[in-house]
Amino acid sequence: MKVAQELAIALVSGGMDSCVAAALAARDNELAMLHVSYGQKTQERELKAFKAIARHYEVERTLVADIGYLSQIGGSSLTDASIEVECANLRREGIPTSYVPFRNAHFLAIAVSWGEVIGAHRIFIGAVEPDSSGYPDCREVYYRTFNELIHAGTKPETRLEIVTPIIKMRKAEIVRLGVELGVPFRLTWSCYKNNDVPCGDCDSCALRARGFEDAGIPDPIIAYGGNMGR
Repeated sequence: MKVAQELAIALVSGGMDSCVAAALAARDNELAMLHVSYGQKTQERELKAFKAIARHYEVERTLVADIGYLSQIGGSSLTDASIEVECANLRREGIPTSYVPFRNAHFLAIAVSWGEVIGAHRIFIGAVEPDSSGYPDCREVYYRTFNELIHAGTKPETRLEIVTPIIKMRKAEIVRLGVELGVPFRLTWSCYKNNDVPCGDCDSCALRARGFEDAGIPDPIIAYGGNMGR
């Protein structure tokens, strides 16, 4: 007799890290997927990637939320047209201009609200701390603290926690794990600047390229000119 699986929400941006986290969630959980558009410059392309990933995993329960007010708030090169997305500098000290102030709190709040309504028990997010741009809301301590907030601010019967399965992993490790899990990297999108062919210049492109190179695995997005997932 098949054991009923618990319901988990995977926050899927359309990028490689969130796709790997979703694949891990799918192993032992019934899966729902959440995507958040927040006025970012590659919003349409990321949404296309999300839809392709959801189809790949045959996820029927999806939610696309729009919090475009983050672009009105501004303060980030991802959401503010007047701020140029800076070229990658993986040895940079400090927080890059691509940091969207407290963005993940908005994402997680939506996931918690939805999770409490649909009876989910876990929220998977592909946050990474070692190989990242250094965003403060991608640190392990941030998610530990947020889990305390969920416990304090939801109904007594709610059993919901954030899971960060790849937060301690290097990009090359994430790539290798993704290949092992059969993750459709060809459907993902990482570029902060472009909606057609990856720029290769931004932090996200550089981190992705280094991950695939260190893993010794060709990146299918580059091989196919960034046009997969249509």
